[in-house]
Amino acid sequence: MDTRTGLPVVGMVGGGQLARMTHQAAISLGQSLRVLSVSPDDSAALVAADVRIGSHTDLAALREFAKGCEAVTFDHEHVPNSHIAALEAEGVKVFPGSAALLFAQDKGEMRTRLAALGAPVPRWARVSSSADIADFAGGSWPVVGKATRGGYDGRGVWMLSSPAEADDLVATGTPLIVEEKVPLRRELAALVARSPFGQVAAYPVVETVQQDGICVEVLAPAPGLSESLALEAQQLAIDLANALGVVGLLAVELFETDAGIVVNELAMRPHNSGHWTIEGARTSQFEQHLRAVLDYPMGETSLTAPAVVMANVLGGEPGGMSIDERLHHLFAEDPGARVHLYGKLVRPGRKIGHVTVLGDDMTSVRARAVRAAQWLQEGR
Repeated sequence: MDTRTGLPVVGMVGGGQLARMTHQAAISLGQSLRVLSVSPDDSAALVAADVRIGSHTDLAALREFAKGCEAVTFDHEHVPNSHIAALEAEGVKVFPGSAALLFAQDKGEMRTRLAALGAPVPRWARVSSSADIADFAGGSWPVVGKATRGGYDGRGVWMLSSPAEADDLVATGTPLIVEEKVPLRRELAALVARSPFGQVAAYPVVETVQQDGICVEVLAPAPGLSESLALEAQQLAIDLANALGVVGLLAVELFETDAGIVVNELAMRPHNSGHWTIEGARTSQFEQHLRAVLDYPMGETSLTAPAVVMANVLGGEPGGMSIDERLHHLFAEDPGARVHLYGKLVRPGRKIGHVTVLGDDMTSVRARAVRAAQWLQEGR
């Protein structure tokens, strides 16, 4: 409890942009999010008032960080599960808990559990040799290899087109699962929040657009998605949140196929597919996550405009206009574009911010968002 305000303290492990935007949401609730950051130069550490420097892999640092927190949560999945279990055993309220977060940390555990629950998943198998991968492929290449732990933004995912490529991947020693290549129409995401009390709130289902394994656009609501399939996706996400005991946000990444929807990945934290909610929903995903872990009633999730598009700003090549010059020109061109920059060092392909545009027509809104993001990336 914060003795100055009388309000509960939430601690978020990780100092990235998700913690930064959660901190911004905490301000309107009278809070300053406590952040455990590896470096004082991390995105959230640059803006939050209560920053502790330490590693998420250091149990002693986690214990010290948790003192005085009403709840501890995460902006990434890389905290060792055994450390989370140790905190729970000592009475710390950690959301999501170790039992739930395991299924976002380990893809093999996730696939096993989802299959047991009867959720729609691709054909998959654990593999430990190139022969295992070849047996799974059965002569029908390509197949998808995935690192069981640590992958994100296209890292830890490989499209394998031959036994030779399987040999090369296995030689790295990476623990793997392998999946069929799903013939998808597009990618969707269903975002829900769940409180310890068991209240759930579901956001409109969105379409996510990927480029080189990185999400570059999110379209809300997913254009042309039937009401029945949207409700099915939302209900699936709610059922998974309940079955896995998730507290906080759950993002269910989905493939839409000719036969229906298939679960691709799970994330148990604020998620890139929900950044549009800051301006585009009545309650942002970041405030909703705080409400959930504090066991507050959930906020309204309806759209604030008929069409909302979020486009990620990726780092471009060095040189050219400064980001300040690009902002100046962008705001002159499109005063309605909402920009969020994360205070991160620019590297080619790195997510350094996002732009959100709202309007009545998805086609024109999307064009504006994409143009704005490209301008901030390249200054063109």
